[in-house]
Amino acid sequence: MALKLGIDTGGTYTDAVLVDNQQKVIASAKALTTQHQLSIGIGEAIDAVLEHSDERIELVSLSTTLATNALVEGEGASVCLLLAGFKPQQTERPELQSIMGSDPAVVVAGGHRADGFEQEPLDHEAVRRAVEEHGPQVSAFAVTSLFAVRNPAHEQAIRDIIRKHSNLPVSCGHELSAKLDAPKRALTAVVNARLIGLLSQLLDATKSIMAERNIDAPLMVVKGDGSLISAAVATTCPVETILSGPAASLVGASHLCGERNALVADMGGTTTDVAELINGSPKIDPNGALVGGHRTMVEAVQIHTYALGGDSEVHYDRESRRYAVGPRRAVPVSLLVHENPQLIDVLRLQADLDYPRTHDAQFALRRRSLPPEQKLSSRQQYLWDMLADGPVALSTLFEDQTMDRNLDRLISLGLAIKSTFTPSDACHVLEKQQGWNREAAVLSAQIMNRYSKQNLGLTWQDDNAFAQHVLDKVSRDAAARLLETALAETLEGKDGQMSLGQRALFELALQQPENALLNAQFSLSVPLVGLGAPVQSYYSDTAALCNTTLEIPEFAEVANAVGAVVGTVRQRAHALITPIDRQSVRVHCGEHQQDFETLDEAAAWCEAHLSKVALQMALEAGAEDPQVSIERDDTVATKNNEEVFFESKIVATGSGRPAAARLS
Repeated sequence: MALKLGIDTGGTYTDAVLVDNQQKVIASAKALTTQHQLSIGIGEAIDAVLEHSDERIELVSLSTTLATNALVEGEGASVCLLLAGFKPQQTERPELQSIMGSDPAVVVAGGHRADGFEQEPLDHEAVRRAVEEHGPQVSAFAVTSLFAVRNPAHEQAIRDIIRKHSNLPVSCGHELSAKLDAPKRALTAVVNARLIGLLSQLLDATKSIMAERNIDAPLMVVKGDGSLISAAVATTCPVETILSGPAASLVGASHLCGERNALVADMGGTTTDVAELINGSPKIDPNGALVGGHRTMVEAVQIHTYALGGDSEVHYDRESRRYAVGPRRAVPVSLLVHENPQLIDVLRLQADLDYPRTHDAQFALRRRSLPPEQKLSSRQQYLWDMLADGPVALSTLFEDQTMDRNLDRLISLGLAIKSTFTPSDACHVLEKQQGWNREAAVLSAQIMNRYSKQNLGLTWQDDNAFAQHVLDKVSRDAAARLLETALAETLEGKDGQMSLGQRALFELALQQPENALLNAQFSLSVPLVGLGAPVQSYYSDTAALCNTTLEIPEFAEVANAVGAVVGTVRQRAHALITPIDRQSVRVHCGEHQQDFETLDEAAAWCEAHLSKVALQMALEAGAEDPQVSIERDDTVATKNNEEVFFESKIVATGSGRPAAARLS
């Protein structure tokens, strides 16, 4: 009997499962994700499940939250964005400026019109100058040309110039989405370019472990819509793995739980992902994946991702004089000391001080190696060099608080990470979780309790009370996110954003203050399905606050890995038909711009052409014996009692089970 191996690499844990041909889980395991060298954690998780069986592995499938986490935490490689034919109002769109940050964006002459004809000639020389100027300072290029979905010629020409003058990866907008809205397509291309290196590291690590364990099987990756693609396709389009982990968890939840309709919450170390399960299937977001406040054009499950996890940083908010949880992930201090026992002496000394200091109970450490092209300022380089030999207490690393900004920059680049008190540490204090260094968690709780008191904040009776306060806050915050998601799913167009009045009512319902003149209560109309390792600690209270029942299915802690291996391959090819005059029409289909006398002739050509394209895409994505289905959507308006053709969208979908390794 051959088995399938499912792997999920998250921000904190890497999960692995073995599944038989009846889709039954026969073994599962968890290992810590080793950010500095991903292959270590992946290898440990795989080895743990392989101990349960020596049967041949015929397929390996991988899901990951690394892309999602990178966006939520504002990380990713530096990118140069080249825009052809863009107007100032398009480049000034807030969402595009937000995703670019300080990275360069260059506008050159070019672009096309809505009919697919050239708006103005492409300025090849301007493209060349931009590549030579910015190439040495960035890790990848993103390219978007106006109306490239109607004619991609200029994006292809820019890509060729970049490849001629640089060895850096290039992401073109028309290859990632067939939808209009050039600025949003540019944003998607930027995200894709930023994630290429990150996903390549993960896939290389997985392949190396497979080779060492003599696992000769196809490697698949979960897309954001829950379907699978080959590792080769994922490397060129890593943006499609945004929400890969959450999508896999939804597929896994549907496979594992008895609920057909439910709200599914998957809490990991970095994020909580909330989505609706309808008739056993995840809901697809018609507007594209929304992650970290950025709306992309990636087809994905309709997931609401919040920066709240077991390893969210607990930090003091000086304005409110309260401890906040998240949005940034930190290494739990109990885990850090578990792996670096000598650091317990640092915490003991800090706990014995007569006065609290801002950076006590906080450490910094390297997260990965410094890319050759990455340039650091002198202060950033100083901090980087100080971390060369391992974790360093922030109080030792610097006293000048202006250095905080330099450390934050290293963190935003994904080069470094803080270690401090987290909800996972609170669980260790209360002995709800074991395995790491509890004393480190207790000492950190003492230090933070004292710091809050000295800064006129709340105080707690003892370490346990402080830890319980953190867990209660996580439960309330999780409940707020669930209710926020339910509101967004109920009211169209809300996009997960509550008004001030709605938020005030939610807070009133969740806080339940004594002697309030107004009582508020909300109830979810469907059960809550909890997934992920941390949910056991928080979600009983969360479900009670939402007035609903809670189901935590067997293997809930590895649902992502289960979903990674029970999915199917699904690839789509798109074409658009637009009118030229009252009779003839024009087909826009990738590189093909072709005119036809009638709509029926154009549609017939599109269906035949797209069937071949979708079939080939599915095969390249790793499907075995894929089947193709066609969908056609004609938009016809009525004017003066006469039907007027506006456009026709044709989509071919190639789908099938992933091809497994054959016996030699």
